[in-house]
Amino acid sequence: MQDNEYRILVINPGSTSTKIGVFDNDISIFEKTIRHDSEIINSFANIIDQYEFRKTTILETLDNEGINISKLSAVCGRGGLLRPIEGGTYAVNDVMLKDLRSGYAGQHASNLGGIIAYEIASALNIPSYIVDPVVVDELEPLARISGFSLIERKSIFHALNQKAVARRIAKEMGKKYSDLNLIVTHMGGGITVGVHKQGKVIDVNNGLHGDGPFSPERAGTVPVGDLVALCYSGEYYREEIMKMLVGQGGLVGYLGTNDAVKVEQRIAAGDKEAKLIYDAMAYQVAKEIGAASAVLSGKVDAIILTGGLAYGKGFVKTITDRTNWIADVIVHPGENELQALTEGALRVLKGEEEEKIYPGNFKTVKI
Repeated sequence: MQDNEYRILVINPGSTSTKIGVFDNDISIFEKTIRHDSEIINSFANIIDQYEFRKTTILETLDNEGINISKLSAVCGRGGLLRPIEGGTYAVNDVMLKDLRSGYAGQHASNLGGIIAYEIASALNIPSYIVDPVVVDELEPLARISGFSLIERKSIFHALNQKAVARRIAKEMGKKYSDLNLIVTHMGGGITVGVHKQGKVIDVNNGLHGDGPFSPERAGTVPVGDLVALCYSGEYYREEIMKMLVGQGGLVGYLGTNDAVKVEQRIAAGDKEAKLIYDAMAYQVAKEIGAASAVLSGKVDAIILTGGLAYGKGFVKTITDRTNWIADVIVHPGENELQALTEGALRVLKGEEEEKIYPGNFKTVKI
C-alpha cells in the first residue's frame, strides 16, 4: 500500500452469521460471510457473550486467507442499539462499549460490531469506529409529535444504507449531500422512507415496529382502535401480537412468504390475491413518499429507491409511476453494508469529516 492508502477491516454481525470485509481505500480485496453453528450460538446465555467467540472466528478466518492484520489502518463495526445520536462516524469509546454491553436500547447482534472492532483495533493500536447505526436521530421537533401525549415518535431506520446511498447519488450529481433535499426509500424486510434535508434525516417512519408502509415482514401503520381491540380480545398473548406485527406481518401475514421473487412468480402465474397485496405494498410506499415530499414543501431534488426490493422492476415501476411527478426517481438496488461502513471510516481517515464522540450532545423533546 502507498502512504495515502488505508486498509480497513469492516465487521457486520448478524444473528447467525458475521459478514467481514477488508478494503484498500474503497476497493474490496476480501469479503466473506462467516456462518456460525446454531448450536454454538444458542449455547451463549446472552448475545453479548458471543463477542470473544466471534472475534476469534474472524481473526482465524483472516489468518487462513493470508491477510496480515498488522497492515490494518482501522477497524469499523456495524453500530448497534445505542442512545439516539446524529448520523456520522463515531470513534468507539468507553461510554459506547458500556452501552453496547449492557444493551442500552436492547440486545441485538449488531451490538457486537463496535465491541469486536474495538477489541481487534486496540490490540493493534489503531482506531475503531461505527457508522450510522439504526438509532440515528436527526428528527425535527414537529416530526416527534405522535398525536398521543404518552408516546413520542422515534427514529429507527436503515440509516447506514440510506445515508450511504444518498452520499453516492449526491456525488454522481456533482453536489454535496449537505446541499440536497432527497427522499430515500429503503425497501427490504422492513421499509423506511427518510426525508433527507441538507444532510439530515428530519423525518422518517419507525421501521422496526412503528409506522409507515407494510413490508415483506412488518405490518407498518395499522388502524389503532382495531389493534387495541385485538390486544384485549383475550385471544392472543403480547408476544403473539408483536410477532404478527413484526416478522409475521406484511407479505408474510397475507401471502405466507417474505420472498418478493416468489410473490412476483405467483402474480405472473395469475394469482390475483398476490397481485392485490403486492400492489398495495407499492401503493403504501408511494403514499409515504408523497407525505415526505410535503415535509420538504415539494422542494425535492431526487427520490431514491434502494434495498433488495428495488431489484423488482414491476414493483419499482408501480412506485415510480405514482411519484415521478414530484422529482426524478433514481433506483439504486441492494444494500452493501460493508462498503458503507468502509466509506464512513474513510471519510474520517482522509480528513473529509471529523470523527464524532459518543454520545454527543443529543437532546430529545420532552412533552
